[in-house]
Amino acid sequence: MPPNPAPAASLLLLLLLLLSSADALGSASTLAVVSGTNTVCGIPAGNSSQTISCSPGGSTPILPAVPFDSLSGGRNFFCGVRSGGLSLLCWSTTTYAPKRIFNANSSSSAAVGLRDPAVGDDHVCAIEDTGSGVVHCWRGQPGLFPSVVRSGTFRSITSGRGFSCGVTISNSSVKCWGGEIGGSIEREFANVSVSELVAGDSHVCGVDRLSGLIICGGNNVSGQSNAPSAPAFELSRLALGANHSCALRRSNGTVVCWGGRFRFNSALNGTSFESIVAGANRVCGVVTANLSVICWDVSNAVLLPLPKIIPGECVSNASSCSDCGVFPDSQSLCAGSRFICQRCDEAPPSSPPPSSSSSSSSHRKPSKALVAFAIVGSVGAVLGLCSIIYCLWIGVCAQKKIHNSVQPTIAPIQSDPAMPPIGGSPSSSRSRSRSSIFHRQSSRAMRRQRSGTSHPDRVAEEFTFAELAKATENFSKENRIGAGSFGTVYKGKLEDGREVAIKRGERTTKRVQEKENAFQSELAFLSRLHHKHLVGLVGFCEEEEERLLVYEYMKNGALYYHIHNSNGKLESWKTRIRVCLDAARGIEYLHNYAVPPIIHRDIKSSNILLDSNWMARVSDFGLSLEGENLSMKAAGTVGYMDPEYYGLHHLTAKSDVYGFGVVLLEVLTGRRAIFKEGEAEAMSLVDYAVPRIGEGEVGRVLDPRVVPPGPSEAEAVELVAYVALHCVSLEGKDRPSMADVVANLERAMSLCEDSHGSISSNNISLGSD
Repeated sequence: MPPNPAPAASLLLLLLLLLSSADALGSASTLAVVSGTNTVCGIPAGNSSQTISCSPGGSTPILPAVPFDSLSGGRNFFCGVRSGGLSLLCWSTTTYAPKRIFNANSSSSAAVGLRDPAVGDDHVCAIEDTGSGVVHCWRGQPGLFPSVVRSGTFRSITSGRGFSCGVTISNSSVKCWGGEIGGSIEREFANVSVSELVAGDSHVCGVDRLSGLIICGGNNVSGQSNAPSAPAFELSRLALGANHSCALRRSNGTVVCWGGRFRFNSALNGTSFESIVAGANRVCGVVTANLSVICWDVSNAVLLPLPKIIPGECVSNASSCSDCGVFPDSQSLCAGSRFICQRCDEAPPSSPPPSSSSSSSSHRKPSKALVAFAIVGSVGAVLGLCSIIYCLWIGVCAQKKIHNSVQPTIAPIQSDPAMPPIGGSPSSSRSRSRSSIFHRQSSRAMRRQRSGTSHPDRVAEEFTFAELAKATENFSKENRIGAGSFGTVYKGKLEDGREVAIKRGERTTKRVQEKENAFQSELAFLSRLHHKHLVGLVGFCEEEEERLLVYEYMKNGALYYHIHNSNGKLESWKTRIRVCLDAARGIEYLHNYAVPPIIHRDIKSSNILLDSNWMARVSDFGLSLEGENLSMKAAGTVGYMDPEYYGLHHLTAKSDVYGFGVVLLEVLTGRRAIFKEGEAEAMSLVDYAVPRIGEGEVGRVLDPRVVPPGPSEAEAVELVAYVALHCVSLEGKDRPSMADVVANLERAMSLCEDSHGSISSNNISLGSD
């Protein structure tokens, strides 16, 4: 019986909707559309911090623990104002590396905050949050966009393709700037007072304060400016795309659209929305019933995998909502017991929207169409899963040879100044995580050539103890080059002239079982793992109580040495980034291409070795395990251990991602995972670096021993910093997969080689034609 085609059809519809090309325009909201990349971002409700989540991207916060008030989307980027107006940051949706283009503490704008960002196709404007109503703009066509707009004091602003408009505080008139189109639209709104104004691609619509009707100006080639003749004050909350316009009915929150062949998707008839925003050929809205996000175009509707989104901007004082009152249950929706003001253009809803802990039964009932939509989607997902299982069962999707391996049993905790591994005991669970919650580069990842097996399978040689003792001059101190999990590593030279590294298991009787487990684990894994970014196994020795492993010799030692020693040789940012990329590819191979997948459990800079060509290779598999282990004693090294794994004993591949994030921070800062300065107490590198990176102050944490990044490296270094920030997120679900890390580090390398990019906010580059 062949697989049911329904899931494939559903997936095709989803892809068609998400991949359609468009341009986007923006006004301030808690939801933003970036149509050039079909990305939708929003500020989740009920979070401890109002971070930003995007789809594609799932629930991953863009900047963990950094709260935002409002967003606006452009063609290929979006911007957000941090809570309190402290700074304005923008993100390209191809790199997700934030660009801070405004800082309230900067010398050019001392103590001035911002609100209400408005992003056009390639420019950004925002209003001073001082009561002055002065507008500041960045980028845009030279000569048409002044850095400060003083032609009026503005209550709100909106941006389209090459122009921006605002509603003045004094008389609610419309003022525009940005060349001929801005001037033309302003003339069409002469002598009109509006309560709301929103821009599309090349047209603008507003609600007339006197008549209560929608009036539009600008381009009308598709009828996008032909607003419907609705009863006075019936429509509000406008969302304009390239060739269409939409609005919400005040009475019930349902949607009306006009222009071209765009109409409200019939599958959502009767569905109430709290807010809507538009891209060129799509509209997205926050559903009243459960604060989920649905996007639609002329033929398709998709429920996005985003968390609940707050229905309006959160404010710190309820007195700010004196005009129309507080939105029901808003304190539970906002972080830190803040408030959402009820919009003045609507009557209070008959029942409050849900808090993060309440059921949706307290809201207006969802429409039958929405229920049907959810049921059909659920059935399609189940059928899709069944199809995949069936496909794998009969072997038509893929056939992989499963290699048996050893599951070691490793135990107790230990600690010393050299930060040796902490032991633990695994469980038998072998489920695999394939989530990619960071900036995904899916199509690029499929196109690029993976760095796979570098040489064919080989059989490990068996050596005698006498041979290895001779190779190391009887394990002399002069040949001691390091320590691994449960053993000491020596440099050796075999009789045939090969230089090797030999790890000799500890000989203490109290740790016999741990030594045996580590030995068998590493031997089993390295016998079947062959990749140019993993240290290769040459052979082994197993005689009486002696357990030794023989590896390829890595001439340039450990990454740890070159970061933390004054004689280190990694003297440029480009070289450091390349080493990180090599190591990331090795870990990605373990997670995604080893069968079964392998979790290393002890990723740290001393386990990343450099060969004679300065290529990085991951080493030491004494603690490694197959698959995922949901409940087990923690293992790893202090400073690199995943707090979720350490505290909850929940091991996943994301535990390796955390350790690698700490390595990235080491490479960037030159500081150890746990470090101490002067008389101060020892502190975690994560606690030191993450707040500074989150505030956009990457330059403050960079290793001063490396020449400051020039124009060819600055943007790359900034991207690496934000990759590291995501890798060390407190919860594993918020961390990227190693595939995503590799894609972003590849992007950073390409930035180094492209000879452009800058960490300066004055040289911001957010979108491309």
